[in-house]
Amino acid sequence: MLRDLADRDQSVGDLARPHDMSLAAASKHVKVLERAGLLSRQVRGRTHTCRLRAEPLRGAGEWLAHYQRFWIERLDALDAMIEVEDPNDGRTQR
Repeated sequence: MLRDLADRDQSVGDLARPHDMSLAAASKHVKVLERAGLLSRQVRGRTHTCRLRAEPLRGAGEWLAHYQRFWIERLDALDAMIEVEDPNDGRTQR
């Protein structure tokens, strides 16, 4: 749903449609996302229009980037340890 809202504001019904879910189920998802601060909702009559609030995602992206660097460094070090060259014949040993 968040990806769908990145393109444009949408009603809860519009958000539900591509995910093959009921309007009630979509409404529950929207409420969770709204409580998390990831979207805002404007009510006009019976239509609830949702708008993405991307600011909270920035912190999550920074957190994930930190751990991505951490694991890349660790995996590169592991790869270097595994790829040890045999001093006798110059071939790589695993």
